[in-house]
Amino acid sequence: MSDRRSYAVYAITRHGVGLARRLCAALGDADLFASKKLAELAPEARELGLPMGPTLRETWKAYDCHVHVISVGAVVRMIAPLLENKKVDPAIVCVDDDGRFAVCLLSGHVGRGNEFTHRIADALRAVPVITTASDVRGTLTVDILGRELGWRLDDPDRNVTAGCAAVVNEERVLFVQETGESDFWPIDRELPPGVEYARSLDGVDPADWSMLLVATDRDIERSHPEHFARSVVYRPRSLVVGIGCDRGTSADLLGRGVDAVLQEAGLSSACVRAAATIDVKGDEPGLVELCHARGWPLELRPAEELDVVEGVENPSETVRRFVGTRSVGEAACLLVAGATRLLVPKAKYTEPGAGRNMTVAVARVPFAPRGAARVRAGATR
Repeated sequence: MSDRRSYAVYAITRHGVGLARRLCAALGDADLFASKKLAELAPEARELGLPMGPTLRETWKAYDCHVHVISVGAVVRMIAPLLENKKVDPAIVCVDDDGRFAVCLLSGHVGRGNEFTHRIADALRAVPVITTASDVRGTLTVDILGRELGWRLDDPDRNVTAGCAAVVNEERVLFVQETGESDFWPIDRELPPGVEYARSLDGVDPADWSMLLVATDRDIERSHPEHFARSVVYRPRSLVVGIGCDRGTSADLLGRGVDAVLQEAGLSSACVRAAATIDVKGDEPGLVELCHARGWPLELRPAEELDVVEGVENPSETVRRFVGTRSVGEAACLLVAGATRLLVPKAKYTEPGAGRNMTVAVARVPFAPRGAARVRAGATR
């Protein structure tokens, strides 16, 4: 996705080219495609062959959003052979030749089509046409909830459709937020009809609810199998792993060590926000490689800051003599997470014949809870 441009705008009429040029100027990150016979109207345009099929095959995966100043029916027929599934298909928006309507045709949620449609409509002062039920009704968008906060769906193919239906139909749905940012839904708005709120799965009877929406870093498939069966699980970036290791420890060994400690603690690696360690480890090849492979920022802190962190459970004078601080992994994850206590104290990890050792500790980022007044009564019965 990072190497994609935002918009491809296609026009096949003289009036449509003028509208498309205006739209491209307003959007910024956009490329205009026009037929060769209209090139004099838009010298900057890329050539659009007619029929359009070959061009669309080339551009399909190169743009996040394809804007067609072309009729909906024609676009449906042209893109049909290119469709795969909603997880990978780009957004498709159609605009009429007079620029009165912007119609979201494809990938409204996952592909951000509804969001793009509103931008396009604003640029043209047109009417956005959105048909996604949750957006029209202003309720929770189950399949992309928390996406702008970095949350991930644990499994996009499990229970998501049922969860969407339950929310739109105002069935009894419980949102359980064990961790993560509280503004997944506007703080100043009540949750939608049918949706209640709780802060833990513990004490919740899954039989009371049509669906559970759960933001957690716990492995609830293992700890709460009955709840898991009736849930959509979101993974906020809530965990910081503190790592200490011998020089020359490989990225593979480090990765297996982190995974083993998280699994033993019943935590999800999808929730790791960052790795943290002492600054002298900033050039450790295996650690740098691991963080790059997993998309984790490598947070480095100097010994003098680590040595005064409160909440360390396993201080070591031996470690202090070598690196100037009584704790590396525990202190680093506490400091970076902004936590006052460890979720997982320092655990040692190695493998037979590895010749290298590492330690892993875990802290959870403390998030401000939603106001108690907005926690609906009876949500945790």
